[in-house]
Amino acid sequence: MNTGRRTFYILLQLLGALIWGVAFAFQSIGMENTGPFTFNAVRFMLATAVVFLLSVFTDMGKRIARKRSGASGSPEDPAEHSWKSAGLWKTGIIIGVLLSLAGNLQQIGILYTDSVGKAGFITAMYIVLVPVCGIFMKKKIRPAVWIGVALSVLGLYFLTMSGSFSFSKGDIFLMACAVMFTVQILVIDSGASKYDNIKLACIEFLTVSVTSGVVMFAAESPDMKSILAAAVPLLYTGIFSGGVAYTIQIVCQSKLEPSTASILMSCEALFCVLGGYVILHQNLTQREILGSILMFAAIMIVQLFPSKEKSKSGN
Repeated sequence: MNTGRRTFYILLQLLGALIWGVAFAFQSIGMENTGPFTFNAVRFMLATAVVFLLSVFTDMGKRIARKRSGASGSPEDPAEHSWKSAGLWKTGIIIGVLLSLAGNLQQIGILYTDSVGKAGFITAMYIVLVPVCGIFMKKKIRPAVWIGVALSVLGLYFLTMSGSFSFSKGDIFLMACAVMFTVQILVIDSGASKYDNIKLACIEFLTVSVTSGVVMFAAESPDMKSILAAAVPLLYTGIFSGGVAYTIQIVCQSKLEPSTASILMSCEALFCVLGGYVILHQNLTQREILGSILMFAAIMIVQLFPSKEKSKSGN
């Protein structure tokens, strides 16, 4: 790949990270009018529609390309890429349930925290937790990972502690969210790569919308007026954060090496802080700034020194 094209994909992935980071501010604004489960149910319903349409157009493009090639014997997509694949649906539902747990815990955490910047950094702990979980999977943990863990714990202390050794209510939900994201990432890594990514995402988002919707009707009192009042946050987080940014991730990860793509995606946390500052006019104290720097350093260390196994397996 030439330098110009590589630069284009790097900037494109940074755009995706920016979309995800700003989403934290919109999530906080959205819950001024809706409950967390209502917000996620509607948000992921929109994301499902966007990704489904993307899948339809992608399949159409493949069929047109085959016809134009003039080769009747052109290979079709593997069975795992079909909507009829049982494995595709099973995997999509599993990661959808995990994403539903993570997403709703995140929404509740944001509801009880005073800073979307802090919420973004705590959620980003999954980047450190994923390699740490490798211990239980009998994988060798490199020294760089331990350094990252130490820095993240210290950073979390400066971000969440205010004179006492106790987490706030929101921080506990956000840490649980990070754990759920960790499990989801590990499940995807273990066997989801053989399925069509766009169809898998569509099933995942549909699962989140349905599961969140069930709890929405059981625990909240949704009404169209409150949903319409949160229209802008819902449209942004559903269409852009869910649909557009996910598509950007797929495109860029197919063009960039894994370590570079991961570093760029981890910039979500940095943009989250900037989003809270610009949109919600939230200021971080010196203590919180130090904690943010330490946690971001931990994320960067883990991503800058990928394992040899991951480097070899990445495309």
